[in-house]
Amino acid sequence: MKVIQHLKLNRFEAWAGAKETKQLIIENNKSEHFEYLIEDLYPDGITETQLNDILWFEDEWICETLQIELEE
Repeated sequence: MKVIQHLKLNRFEAWAGAKETKQLIIENNKSEHFEYLIEDLYPDGITETQLNDILWFEDEWICETLQIELEE
């Protein structure tokens, strides 16, 4: 079964390392920019696992793209 839903970043239940990146995006008021970026890159949508993996493993790319200074 495939279920597609529109979801705002602040309502997404991230897990593991993705939680930190999600919080960083929210704290820097870049949620809307991130959502547009994901919609542009994945016009047919992505799974929750794919979104979580992007947040977890692509944190440097996300911060560079959204112009967020990544905390060391």
